[in-house]
Amino acid sequence: MDLADRLKQYALLMRLHRPIGALLLGWPALWALWFAAGGAPDGKILAVFLFGILLTRSAGCVINDYADRDFDPHVARTRDRPIARGRVAPREALVLFVLVSLTAFGLVLLLNPLTVALSVIGAALTVTYPFLKRHTHLPQFYLGLAFGWAIPMAFAAVLGTVPPLAWVLFAADIFWCVAFDTEYAMVDRADDLRIGVKSTAILFGDYDRAAVGAAHAATLGLLVVAGLMAKLGVLYYVGLTIAAGIALYQQRLIRDRRPERCWRAFLNNNWFGAAVFAGVALSYLVENRA
Repeated sequence: MDLADRLKQYALLMRLHRPIGALLLGWPALWALWFAAGGAPDGKILAVFLFGILLTRSAGCVINDYADRDFDPHVARTRDRPIARGRVAPREALVLFVLVSLTAFGLVLLLNPLTVALSVIGAALTVTYPFLKRHTHLPQFYLGLAFGWAIPMAFAAVLGTVPPLAWVLFAADIFWCVAFDTEYAMVDRADDLRIGVKSTAILFGDYDRAAVGAAHAATLGLLVVAGLMAKLGVLYYVGLTIAAGIALYQQRLIRDRRPERCWRAFLNNNWFGAAVFAGVALSYLVENRA
């Protein structure tokens, strides 16, 4: 394998060709940065978080595929991943994971000590998440912890502390992650049952749609609480209303549980996150100037 092909395989392993994971990780971080700063945050902090999100998601994908190297060849959606196909050796993947993680940590060192300390917890959550699906049907909740940890980090970076508002947003993101990752798990449910991988899609069974709806409702309810705590105006709630409509559309997509439509519902969560962010940003931009 020449250098160009090797780099291509590394890029595929980091899912650089599929930005949805970085977007689902990034939107809540942006919510938190705007909440913490009362509008657009400092440019350096924003840049660190944007690049850090990309690197953290890439590292997470690498360690996930390393952990799932014995499962992925047996799942239709994942059998073409680089490790599963033998295009990247497991040891290579570990080296890549360490290099990407160290680069992300180097970025965090540009921020204050509290943010650096919190990033260590975030790294631990990222490393341990892929192994949860062997032992519990609730890995989606744990993924919520890993994805949502950018929220207390964002508040720490901007304010030097983590106020109660941050934990309300953190809880909202956990429920959102349960919603979209259950949809994701519904895509693989048949394969996961066959090979013994656990998920909320399997745990909830025939109540999977109700669970997704309840998780979206909990997300929106907590976001309402966050808006009240931050004293945001009507544009924020317009954003939440649009997000609620998007969640209802996803219920339509997953009603027959066809894998391709569940996948579309999962991807559609990008617009849910974007709607919430638009509400936050416009509320601070327009209503705070009025």
